[in-house]
Amino acid sequence: MGQEITLAQLRQWLVTYASRIKSQEALLTELDAAIGDADHGANMRRGTRKICERMADPEFRHDDVSSLLRAVAMTLISNVGGAAGPLYGAFFLRAAQVGQQASAITLDELATMFRAGLEGIQQRGKAQLGDKTMIDALQPAVEALEAAAKEGLSVAAALEAARSAAEMGMQNTVELQANRGRASYLGPRAIGHQDPGATSLYYLLESAAETLGESTGAPAAANRQAAETPAKVSRPT
Repeated sequence: MGQEITLAQLRQWLVTYASRIKSQEALLTELDAAIGDADHGANMRRGTRKICERMADPEFRHDDVSSLLRAVAMTLISNVGGAAGPLYGAFFLRAAQVGQQASAITLDELATMFRAGLEGIQQRGKAQLGDKTMIDALQPAVEALEAAAKEGLSVAAALEAARSAAEMGMQNTVELQANRGRASYLGPRAIGHQDPGATSLYYLLESAAETLGESTGAPAAANRQAAETPAKVSRPT
Protein backbone atom coordinates (compact mmCIF):
# COMPACT_ATOMS: atom_id res chain seq x y z
CA MET A 1 0.00 0.00 0.00
CA GLY A 2 1.32 3.50 -0.84
CA GLN A 3 1.61 6.47 1.42
CA GLU A 4 -1.54 7.30 3.31
CA ILE A 5 -2.97 10.68 4.22
CA THR A 6 -3.99 10.67 7.86
CA LEU A 7 -6.86 12.36 9.63
CA ALA A 8 -4.32 14.48 11.50
CA GLN A 9 -2.92 15.70 8.18
CA LEU A 10 -6.40 16.56 6.92
CA ARG A 11 -7.01 18.59 10.05
CA GLN A 12 -3.67 20.35 9.57
CA TRP A 13 -4.65 21.07 5.96
CA LEU A 14 -7.72 22.92 7.17
CA VAL A 15 -5.75 24.85 9.79
CA THR A 16 -3.13 25.81 7.20
CA TYR A 17 -5.87 26.89 4.79
CA ALA A 18 -7.45 29.07 7.47
CA SER A 19 -4.09 30.69 8.13
CA ARG A 20 -3.60 31.33 4.43
CA ILE A 21 -7.04 32.89 4.09
CA LYS A 22 -6.33 35.09 7.11
CA SER A 23 -3.05 36.35 5.66
CA GLN A 24 -4.62 37.00 2.24
CA GLU A 25 -8.00 38.36 3.34
CA ALA A 26 -7.14 41.86 2.10
CA LEU A 27 -6.13 40.54 -1.32
CA LEU A 28 -9.32 38.50 -1.66
CA THR A 29 -11.31 41.61 -0.71
CA GLU A 30 -9.45 43.69 -3.28
CA LEU A 31 -10.08 41.14 -6.02
CA ASP A 32 -13.76 40.88 -5.14
CA ALA A 33 -14.17 44.64 -4.95
CA ALA A 34 -13.22 44.85 -8.63
CA ILE A 35 -15.86 42.41 -9.92
CA GLY A 36 -18.10 41.46 -7.00
CA ASP A 37 -19.37 42.57 -3.60
CA ALA A 38 -15.99 43.02 -1.87
CA ASP A 39 -16.97 40.47 0.78
CA HIS A 40 -15.17 37.29 -0.30
CA GLY A 41 -12.19 37.87 1.96
CA ALA A 42 -14.28 38.53 5.07
CA ASN A 43 -16.65 35.67 4.31
CA MET A 44 -13.89 33.12 3.83
CA ARG A 45 -12.02 34.41 6.88
CA ARG A 46 -15.13 33.96 9.03
CA GLY A 47 -15.84 30.47 7.75
CA THR A 48 -12.31 29.11 8.04
CA ARG A 49 -11.89 30.63 11.50
CA LYS A 50 -15.05 28.87 12.60
CA ILE A 51 -13.69 25.54 11.29
CA CYS A 52 -10.58 25.97 13.45
CA GLU A 53 -12.67 26.88 16.48
CA ARG A 54 -14.80 23.79 16.03
CA MET A 55 -11.83 21.47 15.61
CA ALA A 56 -10.26 22.92 18.78
CA ASP A 57 -13.40 22.13 20.77
CA PRO A 58 -12.94 19.00 22.93
CA GLU A 59 -16.50 18.03 21.98
CA PHE A 60 -15.54 17.88 18.29
CA ARG A 61 -15.48 14.09 17.89
CA HIS A 62 -15.29 13.53 14.17
CA ASP A 63 -12.77 10.72 14.14
CA ASP A 64 -13.02 9.55 10.54
CA VAL A 65 -12.44 11.28 7.23
CA SER A 66 -16.05 11.30 6.08
CA SER A 67 -17.48 12.80 9.27
CA LEU A 68 -14.71 15.41 9.44
CA LEU A 69 -15.42 16.63 5.93
CA ARG A 70 -19.16 16.64 6.56
CA ALA A 71 -18.66 18.78 9.65
CA VAL A 72 -16.50 21.17 7.62
CA ALA A 73 -19.19 21.40 4.96
CA MET A 74 -21.93 22.26 7.42
CA THR A 75 -19.72 24.81 9.17
CA LEU A 76 -18.99 26.60 5.90
CA ILE A 77 -22.60 26.56 4.78
CA SER A 78 -23.67 28.05 8.11
CA ASN A 79 -20.97 30.68 8.43
CA VAL A 80 -19.83 31.83 4.98
CA GLY A 81 -22.05 34.39 3.31
CA GLY A 82 -22.57 35.01 -0.38
CA ALA A 83 -22.16 32.27 -2.96
CA ALA A 84 -18.95 30.92 -1.44
CA GLY A 85 -20.57 29.19 1.53
CA PRO A 86 -22.91 26.93 -0.46
CA LEU A 87 -20.22 26.24 -3.08
CA TYR A 88 -17.44 25.31 -0.67
CA GLY A 89 -20.03 23.47 1.39
CA ALA A 90 -21.00 21.46 -1.69
CA PHE A 91 -17.35 20.61 -2.30
CA PHE A 92 -16.75 19.21 1.17
CA LEU A 93 -20.18 17.57 1.43
CA ARG A 94 -19.76 15.65 -1.81
CA ALA A 95 -16.21 14.74 -0.83
CA ALA A 96 -17.54 13.43 2.47
CA GLN A 97 -20.07 11.23 0.69
CA VAL A 98 -17.31 9.29 -1.08
CA GLY A 99 -14.84 9.66 1.79
CA GLN A 100 -13.87 6.79 4.02
CA GLN A 101 -15.11 6.07 7.53
CA ALA A 102 -11.48 5.56 8.50
CA SER A 103 -8.61 7.59 9.91
CA ALA A 104 -6.56 7.59 6.69
CA ILE A 105 -7.03 7.65 2.92
CA THR A 106 -4.90 6.85 -0.13
CA LEU A 107 -4.00 9.19 -2.98
CA ASP A 108 -6.54 7.43 -5.21
CA GLU A 109 -9.23 8.06 -2.60
CA LEU A 110 -8.20 11.70 -2.29
CA ALA A 111 -8.49 12.13 -6.06
CA THR A 112 -11.95 10.54 -5.98
CA MET A 113 -12.99 12.91 -3.20
CA PHE A 114 -11.74 15.96 -5.10
CA ARG A 115 -13.56 14.82 -8.24
CA ALA A 116 -16.77 14.44 -6.25
CA GLY A 117 -16.23 17.88 -4.73
CA LEU A 118 -15.77 19.41 -8.18
CA GLU A 119 -18.99 17.81 -9.39
CA GLY A 120 -20.77 19.09 -6.29
CA ILE A 121 -19.72 22.68 -7.01
CA GLN A 122 -20.70 22.35 -10.66
CA GLN A 123 -24.08 20.95 -9.76
CA ARG A 124 -24.67 23.73 -7.26
CA GLY A 125 -23.32 26.68 -9.24
CA LYS A 126 -23.83 25.46 -12.83
CA ALA A 127 -20.40 26.83 -13.81
CA GLN A 128 -18.08 25.22 -16.32
CA LEU A 129 -14.42 25.64 -17.19
CA GLY A 130 -13.89 29.09 -18.73
CA ASP A 131 -16.73 30.82 -16.87
CA LYS A 132 -14.29 32.78 -14.64
CA THR A 133 -15.09 31.02 -11.37
CA MET A 134 -13.40 28.72 -8.87
CA ILE A 135 -13.96 25.90 -11.39
CA ASP A 136 -11.15 27.36 -13.49
CA ALA A 137 -8.70 26.58 -10.68
CA LEU A 138 -10.31 23.40 -9.35
CA GLN A 139 -10.97 21.40 -12.51
CA PRO A 140 -7.37 21.48 -13.81
CA ALA A 141 -6.17 20.61 -10.31
CA VAL A 142 -8.49 17.60 -10.10
CA GLU A 143 -7.43 16.39 -13.53
CA ALA A 144 -3.76 16.75 -12.58
CA LEU A 145 -4.34 14.91 -9.31
CA GLU A 146 -6.12 12.05 -11.07
CA ALA A 147 -3.38 11.77 -13.69
CA ALA A 148 -0.68 11.74 -11.03
CA ALA A 149 -2.49 9.06 -9.04
CA LYS A 150 -2.86 6.94 -12.18
CA GLU A 151 0.87 7.29 -12.85
CA GLY A 152 1.64 6.11 -9.34
CA LEU A 153 3.34 9.31 -8.22
CA SER A 154 3.89 10.10 -4.56
CA VAL A 155 1.30 12.10 -2.64
CA ALA A 156 3.69 15.05 -2.50
CA ALA A 157 4.36 14.98 -6.26
CA ALA A 158 0.67 14.57 -7.08
CA LEU A 159 -0.39 17.46 -4.90
CA GLU A 160 2.35 19.68 -6.28
CA ALA A 161 1.06 18.92 -9.78
CA ALA A 162 -2.46 19.79 -8.64
CA ARG A 163 -1.26 23.00 -7.00
CA SER A 164 0.59 24.07 -10.13
CA ALA A 165 -2.47 23.37 -12.31
CA ALA A 166 -4.69 25.32 -9.93
CA GLU A 167 -2.30 28.27 -10.00
CA MET A 168 -2.28 28.35 -13.78
CA GLY A 169 -6.07 28.12 -13.87
CA MET A 170 -6.38 30.93 -11.35
CA GLN A 171 -4.07 33.18 -13.36
CA ASN A 172 -5.94 32.37 -16.57
CA THR A 173 -9.14 33.88 -15.13
CA VAL A 174 -7.60 37.33 -15.66
CA GLU A 175 -8.24 37.07 -19.41
CA LEU A 176 -11.73 35.61 -19.11
CA GLN A 177 -15.11 37.30 -19.29
CA ALA A 178 -17.35 36.10 -16.49
CA ASN A 179 -20.39 33.99 -17.37
CA ARG A 180 -21.54 33.27 -13.81
CA GLY A 181 -22.12 35.23 -10.64
CA ARG A 182 -22.14 38.95 -10.05
CA ALA A 183 -19.07 39.44 -12.22
CA SER A 184 -21.11 38.34 -15.24
CA TYR A 185 -23.06 41.61 -15.01
CA LEU A 186 -19.91 43.50 -15.93
CA GLY A 187 -19.54 41.88 -19.33
CA PRO A 188 -16.19 42.71 -20.96
CA ARG A 189 -15.27 44.96 -18.00
CA ALA A 190 -14.54 41.82 -15.94
CA ILE A 191 -11.63 41.01 -18.26
CA GLY A 192 -8.33 41.98 -16.69
CA HIS A 193 -9.29 40.99 -13.16
CA GLN A 194 -8.39 37.77 -11.37
CA ASP A 195 -11.36 35.85 -10.01
CA PRO A 196 -11.49 35.90 -6.18
CA GLY A 197 -13.17 32.49 -5.94
CA ALA A 198 -10.47 30.90 -8.10
CA THR A 199 -7.90 32.56 -5.86
CA SER A 200 -9.31 31.22 -2.58
CA LEU A 201 -9.65 27.81 -4.25
CA TYR A 202 -6.00 27.96 -5.27
CA TYR A 203 -5.10 28.53 -1.61
CA LEU A 204 -6.99 25.34 -0.76
CA LEU A 205 -4.80 23.36 -3.17
CA GLU A 206 -1.66 25.20 -2.07
CA SER A 207 -2.42 24.31 1.55
CA ALA A 208 -3.03 20.68 0.59
CA ALA A 209 0.33 20.51 -1.19
CA GLU A 210 2.00 22.01 1.87
CA THR A 211 0.52 19.60 4.41
CA LEU A 212 -0.86 16.39 2.92
CA GLY A 213 2.31 15.39 1.11
CA GLU A 214 4.42 15.46 4.26
CA SER A 215 4.96 12.02 5.80
CA THR A 216 4.77 13.47 9.31
CA GLY A 217 1.98 15.90 8.61
CA ALA A 218 4.32 18.80 9.49
CA PRO A 219 4.85 21.45 6.80
CA ALA A 220 8.34 21.72 5.40
CA ALA A 221 10.20 24.97 5.97
CA ALA A 222 10.34 25.71 2.26
CA ASN A 223 6.60 25.30 1.96
CA ARG A 224 6.00 27.54 4.95
CA GLN A 225 8.08 30.22 3.26
CA ALA A 226 6.16 29.78 0.01
CA ALA A 227 2.87 30.14 1.87
CA GLU A 228 3.92 33.61 2.95
CA THR A 229 4.15 34.76 -0.68
CA PRO A 230 0.83 35.97 -2.17
CA ALA A 231 -0.46 34.25 -5.27
CA LYS A 232 0.42 36.09 -8.46
CA VAL A 233 -2.24 38.63 -9.32
CA SER A 234 -2.61 40.36 -12.64
CA ARG A 235 -4.26 43.76 -12.65
CA PRO A 236 -5.32 45.87 -15.61
CA THR A 237 -2.94 48.63 -16.64
